[in-house]
Amino acid sequence: MPNRSTDALFQLVQSLERSEKRNFKLYMNRISAGGGGDLKIVQLFDALDKMKQYDEEALLKKNPSLQKQQLSNLKAHLYHELLASLRLLKQEENIDLQLHEQLDFARLLYNKGLYHQSLRILDRIKDLARTNNQVTYIGQVLFLEKKIESLHITRSMQDRAERLSAEVEEVNARLSVIGKLSNLSLQLYSWYIRNGHARNEKDTAALDLFFKQDVLQHSQTCKGFYERLYLYQCYCWYAFITQDFLMYYRYCQKWVDIFDNDPKMIEIETAHYIKGMHNLMSAHFDLRNYQKFNESIEVFEKFIETPVIQGNQNNLIQTFIYLVTAKLNKHFMEGTFTEGLYLVPYIEEKIKEYELYLDRHRILVFYYKIASLYFGSGDHDKSIDYLNKIINLKVDLRTDLQCYARLLHLIAHYELGNFELLEYLLKSVYRFMAKMENLSTVEEKIFAFLRNSFRLTPRQLKPQFETLLQTLKPLEKNRLESRAFMYLDIISWLESKIDQKPVQDIIRQKFLDARRNKTDQTV
Repeated sequence: MPNRSTDALFQLVQSLERSEKRNFKLYMNRISAGGGGDLKIVQLFDALDKMKQYDEEALLKKNPSLQKQQLSNLKAHLYHELLASLRLLKQEENIDLQLHEQLDFARLLYNKGLYHQSLRILDRIKDLARTNNQVTYIGQVLFLEKKIESLHITRSMQDRAERLSAEVEEVNARLSVIGKLSNLSLQLYSWYIRNGHARNEKDTAALDLFFKQDVLQHSQTCKGFYERLYLYQCYCWYAFITQDFLMYYRYCQKWVDIFDNDPKMIEIETAHYIKGMHNLMSAHFDLRNYQKFNESIEVFEKFIETPVIQGNQNNLIQTFIYLVTAKLNKHFMEGTFTEGLYLVPYIEEKIKEYELYLDRHRILVFYYKIASLYFGSGDHDKSIDYLNKIINLKVDLRTDLQCYARLLHLIAHYELGNFELLEYLLKSVYRFMAKMENLSTVEEKIFAFLRNSFRLTPRQLKPQFETLLQTLKPLEKNRLESRAFMYLDIISWLESKIDQKPVQDIIRQKFLDARRNKTDQTV
């Protein structure tokens, strides 16, 4: 797991692009009147920019003019000036910053007693906010408009009070719906980050409670952009967690469609669009819609080359995560595990480059997918190396990943013939999965098989593999049992043991057969 610096200023300096650093220097030249304090914060900036890791002792030692007792104030001053310079540089790129600036102007004019000029700016802000679906800013404008109209004689139109009141009611109603739907979406996503997919009927019942809220009963008539965005997200998370992949696909497509129908919102809510595209690619992967999956990757790759991504560090990081995830999934779908190993050094390099920004959940997912890639390619030792990174990490999230990492770890040791270790691991993994309420029929059957397999000869093993396969196959269609097959293709592993072929050859043949059948049906 990457080491993260906890110093906020150092993180900010390290995140700056070359143009942003140059702009900061120019900004400081403009505002500085030769004051010692300003010169010192530029010196502090240069020192932090050169550091690989934040080390306060080394910083003070290499820069004797920076006194320890001054450092806290200098850092706070530098942090403020960096944000101020970034605000000036990025102002035209972000609708929020533009609207905020205009609101500041309107308030300044109001404070000067220039009420009519303030109202004219507020009208322009409302038009701009409506055009860009920025409901919260409309609410702020209306608040200031009401203040002006209630305290001063502006000789506005006679029905001004009624119109303002109606606008406020409409905005408040919309904000109420947006707030409730966004809360629900966040709660569902948080549930998934903690637990993964629904494990049992108890989990499904708990998730169903979310969908008994009044806001969802009347939300199908939502017309606004954000109302629909958060509504579709709610259904996406619910369907994904409960493994209703057809519903998941439908709402992922709706999520992306609202951006395609209103393209300017892609630039305004880029992160939501990126997430929507990621979920759409994942839905195609889960449904094995191979052609649509590839088409979505192509669309996403073209989107990554646009200025809205290339000019924004956060967008670059997010698109890296989701494009690599899609490419890994492509190798899993096609059964080309060995071929996909070329991605591992690139992922490792990017994890190191983006270590300040990647959360532990993302890194856990990468480690599990890399471990699965090595397992599928037959390199069980390397698979175990990555699984150990997950197992040794003490975090309270994605208990499902932690459970299946241990199960895959167990099977990798089984493949290597480490039978002395396996007896201990079996008990340990079983206890862990039971504690996490992660034992379904599939896992119970796998554990029972592994316990008995130690006493069997190679000749006796094959019928046992066949029996386990026949037992597990019908469970693939059971939604509460199918989660095990998402994390670990146990069916293909069993078939590989029965046919004595590499597991990736089994998966590859299934992929080719499915694609051939689809082509025949089309013809």
